[in-house]
Amino acid sequence: MSGKLEERHTINGPAGTLEMLLTRAENPVALAIICHPHPLHGGSMTNKVVHTLMRAARDAGASVVRFNFRGVGRSVGEHDDGRGEIDDCIAVIDWALREMPAPALWVMGFSFGGYVAAAAAGRLDSPPEQLILVAPSVERLPFAELLPLPGSTTVMMGEADDVVASAAVFDLLEGRDGINVVRFVETGHFFHGRLVELKDAVQQVMQ
Repeated sequence: MSGKLEERHTINGPAGTLEMLLTRAENPVALAIICHPHPLHGGSMTNKVVHTLMRAARDAGASVVRFNFRGVGRSVGEHDDGRGEIDDCIAVIDWALREMPAPALWVMGFSFGGYVAAAAAGRLDSPPEQLILVAPSVERLPFAELLPLPGSTTVMMGEADDVVASAAVFDLLEGRDGINVVRFVETGHFFHGRLVELKDAVQQVMQ
């Protein structure tokens, strides 16, 4: 396990300053970018599921960037129903690929951030080596329009999710080429009591 500390950083994003937390690996196996849940419902880069994704990627040997969307924390701007947040994500990816180069790109997201991560991945010149989505928002946002998803995708989904309808996720994504859906029984949206299992499952994907 890495003992490296995260460092705070800012970049100029499409709507103004974007606030980030970075973990730099000395010889990274990948660069991981992580998107947080819905800004209007308390979502930020310090969310515990986002933190778990960071720890999984860090401990797998990746450099990691988690960031606040526009209007969250010290990031400038206003919530834009996913449209501007996709632009924020792409700006972060572009910056990180230049400043924190690594042999592979992993794009990750939780809930609202899962939709943003998938949408941003689809706009890149080359698909990420791994797209990891935890409880992605598939009903309140036009997720179906993103299909087919780019590259190799893994979806982590609790069967007792009380925010995102698990049945909608399974109906839309299970059985599709290039998508592996991992079910967590008796697990809610925020993976209460299951974060260690989530971290282990994400790290298995990264091996």
